[in-house]
Amino acid sequence: MSKLHDTLHRVTSRVIENSRDGRAAYLDLMRREADRRPEREAVSCSVLAHAFAGALEDQDALKENRGPNIGIVTSYNDMLSAHQPYGRYPDRMKIYAREVGATAQVAGATPAMCDGVTQGEDGMELSLLSRDNIAMAAGVALSHQMYDAVACLGICDKIVPGLMIGALRFGHLPAIFVPSGPMPSGISNKQKQETRQQYAKGDVGRDVLLESELASYHSPGTCTFYGTANSNQMMMEMMGLHVPGSAFVQPGTKLRQALDRAAVHRLAELSGTTERTLAQVVDEKAIINATVGLLATGGSTNHAIHIPAMARAAGIRIDWNDLAELSSVVPLLARVYPNGSGDVNQFHHAGGMGYVIGELLEAGLAHRDILTVWDEGFDAYTAEPVWADEALEWSRVTQSRDDTMLRPVSEAFQPDGGMKLLTGNLGRACFKSSAVAKERWTIEAPCRVFENQSDVTAAFKAGELDKDVVVVVRFQGPRANGMPELHSLTPPLAVLQDKGFKVALVTDGRMSGASGKVPAAIHITPEAKGGGPLSRLRDGDIVRVCAQTGALSTSADLGSRTPCDDPPLEHGVGRELFRIMQSQADGAEQGASAMLASAGL
Repeated sequence: MSKLHDTLHRVTSRVIENSRDGRAAYLDLMRREADRRPEREAVSCSVLAHAFAGALEDQDALKENRGPNIGIVTSYNDMLSAHQPYGRYPDRMKIYAREVGATAQVAGATPAMCDGVTQGEDGMELSLLSRDNIAMAAGVALSHQMYDAVACLGICDKIVPGLMIGALRFGHLPAIFVPSGPMPSGISNKQKQETRQQYAKGDVGRDVLLESELASYHSPGTCTFYGTANSNQMMMEMMGLHVPGSAFVQPGTKLRQALDRAAVHRLAELSGTTERTLAQVVDEKAIINATVGLLATGGSTNHAIHIPAMARAAGIRIDWNDLAELSSVVPLLARVYPNGSGDVNQFHHAGGMGYVIGELLEAGLAHRDILTVWDEGFDAYTAEPVWADEALEWSRVTQSRDDTMLRPVSEAFQPDGGMKLLTGNLGRACFKSSAVAKERWTIEAPCRVFENQSDVTAAFKAGELDKDVVVVVRFQGPRANGMPELHSLTPPLAVLQDKGFKVALVTDGRMSGASGKVPAAIHITPEAKGGGPLSRLRDGDIVRVCAQTGALSTSADLGSRTPCDDPPLEHGVGRELFRIMQSQADGAEQGASAMLASAGL
């Protein structure tokens, strides 16, 4: 058994120490919640009748308390391709539960918005804020206290973190996250990217762009690039919250259904036990494992916000210093678009999470001793599931089947992880180094300052950005407008870069997990709203972005300037309904959550 890497041990010890009081308080609450959870025999008959009325063929089993009752928290809608398969899940899961003497009920549903649909639109300003809404919806669903275990059905960007935060407040129960899998591969991501850039330059029309997009996003299942949705699934594997190896198995297959059945059967087994509750599984080491997995696979930068938020819900403190220190020693083992040419289906066929976890464990770069939902512990996650002779089996993954997608630690794509922490007189920011060519890790140029995406696009079309430039898009932070993704800026900025200009993006907003190619310092904290450093920048100031040295700075004398005025708040598309979440959100490094901040978590 490999010795734990010194840096991993040091960061883990620091996180445990920094979390000591919060973690103790959380676990104490979970013990009290378990103790005060009502036995069904002690609940009034009227309450039970209301709970069982819609259960139809399961009414007798519930009335007679024959076995555990599994609460399903679903995020189904059929506008979001990744969640469309969940429409049929509850009926199937109820059948799987009956097979082992259990029952299952849909406890409730959460919103699930698609960042791909709202990208570049006003609705994107609700995206990050919806994570708190999802957590609260999960809390409402589970507050009925009629359940012995929890099945969380979610895939996409804010949905899994929101489900996790909500479910952790009911962490005295066992829980398993049940993915639905990626859609089959469409056209190559390179083709898609080229068409987008051609459209941005005006070389092709909207009809060509639409056909390209439809050839990429074409059927139920998760989008196949390695963005936030698929990074979510990676993290659930790294934390031991999936049935082993289930992250990237496509919907509608026998193997997918077998894994779903195994999840329900396992929840029935865990019900009534106290050894593998969600509160016990999601500990400091599990959070570290999720972070390591993110770095080793070049996952979405959005998780620099989501990981601290999820951790807080379990009484754990982790920050960007911890992430940066881990990134310095965790090698990049995977090249998945936008960090490479292949998609998650090719990643899975190359060995996928089983190979990645095996390599990390062998190098002492992941915690082997975490508690998982599976009996065999974290070692079980080094295997991939197969459907053979009408049965579900697992086969250990020992080597990469495609070294353009997956490599061993000894031959990693990069010696360090996929993210860098930048600091300086402009604040603290994240930089996704795994998606940017190394020769572009340092950009120093005059800046052009904008306060919205549309003005950037207009300046690009007018030829005003045809030069070396650092594009600053400010007032995009949590309190300014909800911290939208600015992925729609990638094609025009990539066009400028391809023309030979030195280009970088600097923003207190987010970029999509699909973003890459153009160097970007994102999630800048403190944000511009309220007088952060970006509010003092002016057109023409020299800005330096350097992932080599970790610098984010300007030579301008910011201290002598007065911050510019905050822009007016926008209304419409429901944005005003989320104003309380926006106005009370804390910083990006803490998780950008008004809900967690107001709860004292």
